[in-house]
Amino acid sequence: MRQYGKFFGILAIALAVVVSVADLAEARRAGSFGGFGSRGTRTYSAPPVTRTAPATASPIERSMTPQSQATRPAAAPNQTGRTGGLFGGLAGGLMGGLLMGGLFGMLLGHGIGGGFGFLGLLLQGALIFFAIRFFMRMFGNNQTAYSGAGASARSNVASGPGFHIPRMGGVDFGGSSASAAPRTPSASADEIGISQADLDRFDGLLKEMQTAYMAEDYSALRRITTPEAMSYLAEELSENATKGVKNEVRDVRLLQGDVAEAWREGNVDYATVAMRYESIDVLRDRATGKVVSGDPDNLSESTEIWTFTRRQGADWQISAIQAAGDAE
Repeated sequence: MRQYGKFFGILAIALAVVVSVADLAEARRAGSFGGFGSRGTRTYSAPPVTRTAPATASPIERSMTPQSQATRPAAAPNQTGRTGGLFGGLAGGLMGGLLMGGLFGMLLGHGIGGGFGFLGLLLQGALIFFAIRFFMRMFGNNQTAYSGAGASARSNVASGPGFHIPRMGGVDFGGSSASAAPRTPSASADEIGISQADLDRFDGLLKEMQTAYMAEDYSALRRITTPEAMSYLAEELSENATKGVKNEVRDVRLLQGDVAEAWREGNVDYATVAMRYESIDVLRDRATGKVVSGDPDNLSESTEIWTFTRRQGADWQISAIQAAGDAE
């Protein structure tokens, strides 16, 4: 039994390592669809919602900006004031003590009856853990009231300047012509004074970025993006090449845009902009040109949150891109 106990112990450790590696790989794959880049000290803060993007943007998941204590979102404390988790607090202490005691006993070949005794201990520990969690949640729910923070945040739509639409043929995508004209930014949304020339440049960068990305023009991408954003774009292009596919994006046209916020950090300006645009966006097989995904004949709409940055005396560059959240 002692030999079997050691065998099962080694097997359990090996399985734990395999599961951890698989979880990390899955997290990386999921992260590739999230936001990337930097918004300075506001990287890990959600930008204000706008008329163009009325739901909270997806968080930036890939960034070289340190997630300092000042910018890290605070974890919700539990009833004891400690940050909770799957094995946090009192339940974590009991589970940790049982597992560590059982594991050391098993590895030493005595104490809990080998591998089968350890499995029984795991089952007992799990039952204790879930029982404690149940009672903690039951008592916690009796003391916690729902706050409509999400609903109030959605209603507090930022009223930053909008892109001047229409430009060609008098087509109006924002309601009346008056509503499509640039709106006067609120003091809280625009701290640096975004002009119509800046908005025109954001529109141009949207098209330049899509064109350069489709052509896999690294030189053009380096010119219009920050080094950090360029590194993530280069990684995605490399992954496409490895998979044998190529992204084709054409006929890009901005439909609506709003400045969510604009601010200055030292001698660096930032502007986060919600943009809704249409384009032909497909993936093609590199060898055959066959469409792998997307519709090559019909336009599709996308809404994204782009952050632009510039140093004094320099032009705007793309520093971050986030997906717009789904409005409920």
